Order: sequence, then structure tokens, then C-alpha cells
Amino acid sequence: MKNKEIQALREDYTQYSLDITDVEKNPISQFEKWLQQAIDTELPEPNAFTIATVDADAKPHARVVLLKGIEEDGFIFYTNYESDKARDMAQNPNVAACFLWLGLERQVRIEGTVEKISRSKSEAYFKSRPVKSQIGALASNQSREVSSRAELEQEFEKLEAQYSNGNVPMPEQWGGYKIKPVAIEFWQGRRSRLHDRIKYEWNGSAWTTKRLAP
Repeated sequence: MKNKEIQALREDYTQYSLDITDVEKNPISQFEKWLQQAIDTELPEPNAFTIATVDADAKPHARVVLLKGIEEDGFIFYTNYESDKARDMAQNPNVAACFLWLGLERQVRIEGTVEKISRSKSEAYFKSRPVKSQIGALASNQSREVSSRAELEQEFEKLEAQYSNGNVPMPEQWGGYKIKPVAIEFWQGRRSRLHDRIKYEWNGSAWTTKRLAP
């Protein structure tokens, strides 16, 4: 594909508008409102988001994960505590996250810090997962090199036979994180690239809001 073809890819966003007078006072409530609209619109994987971390050498890394909970002070996702992202977050708890809902011409940017949630909360979620997903978490040493796909599938099959009763133990190295935001920006696409951007910032005791230029 030539650059001119890429440069010609263009959409003019026309569906919605966003103003400070439109949004909730609390950004978590505003996020829940937008997420519900994404779900109601039946967008694919509305809970998928990109999370960016920084390693010990100050190199950024980004990948897509799934939101699995919202609490009054943050956003919850689960992973292997020995994964690349977990090692990054152990060194530097500052993260950035981005939800993109193209069908609604929206994105939400989140900045904050992460902390592990309790093991009891992680276990409650783990047990709610499909059994094969539980076995998959047990079978995979996430981010570690494997010799082949066959090796991974053999380990899965061995564990599937071992836990045929469905009572799969949660791996010791697996669990949840909560992103505790200090800034959340709601972005609504508009015509002529004059997008609406409303940013919330935590000042230590309350959320403030402001409009940003696109």
C-alpha cells in the first residue's frame, strides 16, 4: 500500500457532541455511562482497552487487555503477575490506558497508578471464568518463551485431564490490578477534526474538569 492510499483514509465524525454541561461530575460515572452505550450498541469487545507501561529501562510497552470490573476509585483487569506488563508495573506503577469505541466515534484516556487487588477478589473472579479459561491461565507461563504451540496444547490437555472435575486452582502468580486514575479524558469525534475533549483531573480531594482544544 502506498502512502497516498493511507493518507486518503479519512472519516468525518458526526454522531455526537460533548460539553462540560453534558458530563457527570464524577468521571467514573461518566465512563460507566459511555461503556453502557457501547454495550447497548453491540460494539465488539467494548471492554477492551490498551494499557501502556514503562520498563526498568524507561522503554514504553503497550498491549490490549480486557476491563473486568469498575469500582468507585478505579478500573480492574486481570493478568499473570509474572508477565511482562506485571514486571513493568512492579518497577513503575504509573500506567496509561485508552478505550476506543469507533462505532460511537469515542475514546477515553486514563492516567494513573496500579495496585494489586486482594487475592479473595481475584479468586472470586477466577472461579466465575469458563473452566477452559481457568485451565488456560494455569497452563500458560505468560510472556515466557515456548518451544512450540504443541508444547502449550500438551500442557493444557494434561491439566484438563487432571482437573476434569472442574475444580481448577487459581495460579499463585495470577490475579487482578486496579488502575486508580488521576486523570481521565473523554474524547468525542466531531466534524472537521474539531473534536470535543473534556478532561477530569484529581486535585487530591475532588475532580476538576476542563475543555481541551482538539
